[in-house]
Amino acid sequence: MACGVMVRYCCPMPPFLWTVLLLVCSNGFMTFAWYYHLNKKEQWPLLLAIGISWLIALPEYILQVPGNRIGSATMSLAQLKILQEAISLSVFSVYAIAVARQSPRWQDLLAMLLIFAAVAISFSGRVTPTTLPADSKVANDASR
Repeated sequence: MACGVMVRYCCPMPPFLWTVLLLVCSNGFMTFAWYYHLNKKEQWPLLLAIGISWLIALPEYILQVPGNRIGSATMSLAQLKILQEAISLSVFSVYAIAVARQSPRWQDLLAMLLIFAAVAISFSGRVTPTTLPADSKVANDASR
């Protein structure tokens, strides 16, 4: 509920936009945590790179958790995950070009386009999350 209160009173913006904004910001931190140390292989020993990456990843979780909580009010888990992957690829592409100075190949661009098509397919038709009834066979099998 605290995330809903933040969304309602902090800034009047639709929950979907809050989710996207928080996930874009969290992915910025995570992309740096995952890849920036590669630019410092010669300067940073492995344990130092791990420690710095963990410190960079902490703000990622601070942004990602509320982003997913806000998004779960209007999206299914599958929609959140597919959206997250598209955002992750977008942020990574900016990082790869601007920081790592590596341009994507046409095959990479085609693969990314297919993931964006997956987002469009996932978001067509289903607007709100669905839950299984407690007495369904799948729900009963999952609880064992």
